[in-house]
Amino acid sequence: MHDPHPAPPPLSIIVPTLDEAGTIAATLDALRAYRERGAEVIVVDGGSRDDTVALAEPLATRVGVAAPGRARQMNAGARLARAHRLLFLHADTRLPPDADRRIAAALAGRHRWGRFDIRLAGRHPLLPVIARAMTLRSRLTGIATGDQALFMTREAFDAVGGFPDQPLMEDIEMSRRLKRLSRPACLPGPVVSDGRRWERRGAWRTLLLMWWLRYRYWRGAAPERLARHYRDVR
Repeated sequence: MHDPHPAPPPLSIIVPTLDEAGTIAATLDALRAYRERGAEVIVVDGGSRDDTVALAEPLATRVGVAAPGRARQMNAGARLARAHRLLFLHADTRLPPDADRRIAAALAGRHRWGRFDIRLAGRHPLLPVIARAMTLRSRLTGIATGDQALFMTREAFDAVGGFPDQPLMEDIEMSRRLKRLSRPACLPGPVVSDGRRWERRGAWRTLLLMWWLRYRYWRGAAPERLARHYRDVR
């Protein structure tokens, strides 16, 4: 007999996309083991002009469409999600093989949210240094970036009102709000994020730009104004 009220999945993995046809199949294929263990994978597209949606449909539990912007897309994914634990994953980031179990263990304790340590994949010799600095800064400040695969309980997501509807620094602002609920669980792993944007723009130039943008944001600059200086806003 069909159960009209099936048990929720143990984890909802939410992947915002925009023109990711070159990588989305590999991203979702890497999540196959999680789906086999019961997790649901939700892709939320922001209006891709390539084959992202068509490529994602057979490999995801569900594919949705939202207004462009990572914050809006991730919030839309959370509305579709059925699990009590939410994981927000960038399309160019790979999880460690047991991330679902680590998240479940972390959120069973005092933590309401968390993130993973990070490694940047690429050839530039500065990438390992940048990744270690990102991880250390996050551990010291309790602030995480989207590249680090933010996860949280549904209750924590709802308590802070979801991601703020802004075009940049939505992950920084989300971390600030979540810190009022608990310190983050800082999990080793690491997640592996594509370092090509650092290499393409120049590692030093990109690093200085990110520091400058975060400093301006900390000083109160509007995200909409800062977004004009950052060409890869999604």
